[in-house]
Amino acid sequence: MNWHTVKEIVIDILFDIAGSAFLAIGIQIFNAPNNIAPGGVTGISILINHLTGLPISVLNFAINVPLLILAFLFLGRSFTVKTLKSVVIFTAVLSFIEAYIPPYHGEMILVVLYGGVLSGLGLGLVFMRSSTTGGSDIVVRLAQKKAPGISIGKLMLIFDGCVLICAAIVYRNLDSALYALICIFASSRMVDGILYGLDVGKVLMIISERHAELPALIHQHLGRGCTILEGRGSFTEIDRPVLLSAVRKSQYYELKRIIHQVDPRAFMVVLDAGEILGEGFKSIDE
Repeated sequence: MNWHTVKEIVIDILFDIAGSAFLAIGIQIFNAPNNIAPGGVTGISILINHLTGLPISVLNFAINVPLLILAFLFLGRSFTVKTLKSVVIFTAVLSFIEAYIPPYHGEMILVVLYGGVLSGLGLGLVFMRSSTTGGSDIVVRLAQKKAPGISIGKLMLIFDGCVLICAAIVYRNLDSALYALICIFASSRMVDGILYGLDVGKVLMIISERHAELPALIHQHLGRGCTILEGRGSFTEIDRPVLLSAVRKSQYYELKRIIHQVDPRAFMVVLDAGEILGEGFKSIDE
């Protein structure tokens, strides 16, 4: 194992610890004590905790175990190992928060905003290192394999919607589900703000001396293709291909990392795309 690999692993762990801390505070200090279950496997854990009194950290890990097994079988070893690392760290940090930091009981609007913003900040930090905290991300990826025509966003909305309906039933209070919607919105906007901005997609024009390697890597890691354009430098008068690639906003950060790792001197022009239509994205008639 070389120094670069060790450095990447250490950075991954530090981001996981920081992200888990913010996420755990949002859940354990603000959301759970105030009967807010903001979707996902974490929301399910909060609901079971309300009914049984079992620790949220234990419940979240227990629910993730079978999901990780399914992820290993259907989504690959690399994704599973990285997710397992993040899940273990999140479980440990959440256990610490449960034991030593008291919950906040106050104005509900403060509860949902701070719970949502802190959760989004935590998730954003974990996502920046191309990892996840498991849970609904695994469920959605598995579901998309069975129903590839449905977007990840729609699948996530369906899953979170089911959790919110369960929350209204468990707490016997519609307000809990409505507050959870605000929390989910704040969290998603925070994640978007950290990683990608608020646009729908990104279009990259890439000029690199290692242009022959990039298309295969982009397809392998992101499932996206490239269009190879003919280019010619105005000063050097050297012919050099220009790679054109369109990605979803959730894939932009990872694409930038891949390009930088292959060729740190690559020249990139990044454009905001308000809408991307065609194969792999929305159909033109949507």
